[in-house]
Amino acid sequence: MPKVLKQDAQKMLGKVPDEYVFRCCDGRILTNMLELGVALGTMSDEIFAYHVNQAKNDFTSWVRNIIKDDKLANDLLKATNQKQAAYRVVARLELLKKLG
Repeated sequence: MPKVLKQDAQKMLGKVPDEYVFRCCDGRILTNMLELGVALGTMSDEIFAYHVNQAKNDFTSWVRNIIKDDKLANDLLKATNQKQAAYRVVARLELLKKLG
């Protein structure tokens, strides 16, 4: 895994442009990785299942394509529920904050 540079960490931690925000099916709008972690920690099983199921993984796609964090995207693919996903986001946030 390539090392994350300081400027890359800062970019991953920052807000995404308005046109790339994540719109949850419950109406929440997520603009950065921190908000994703909070949302994952507080959403219902039903909301999580809407965004993560056999057909799709919206959070992984957003993290990979918009936030540009392949490591976190791969970790999110392995999460089987929203609590695991939230934990992985929080762990990644802590690491990136140390770098940024």
